[in-house]
Amino acid sequence: MKKFAIAAATATALTLTMANAAFAAQSTQAPMTLAAGEVTKAKEATSDTWITTKVKADLMTEKGVPGSDIKVETNKGVVSLSSETAITDAQKEMAIAIAKKIKGVQAVSADGLKSE
Repeated sequence: MKKFAIAAATATALTLTMANAAFAAQSTQAPMTLAAGEVTKAKEATSDTWITTKVKADLMTEKGVPGSDIKVETNKGVVSLSSETAITDAQKEMAIAIAKKIKGVQAVSADGLKSE
């Protein structure tokens, strides 16, 4: 009887251990797959934020460009420049050139820049 109790306790412990391991492996697979997509989205958002910040900083430090008057937005590497106040064509071209030089920029849209 004592051997049976030991065998039953051992079998129960092994079953619980195996079930726990199977449950742990199963529960980590789905979140990891889901997290991979979220990480990609986070990287894109971080990259876009970095690009926007870098373009804005470079516009602010460039002489002859009214960086404080130019709004910068980035979506999936595409930089959009816009302004409420009119700027010269030369300033517009310089702003576009500055944005294009930034690593990660796919394209630049300056349709929102008002020119004189």
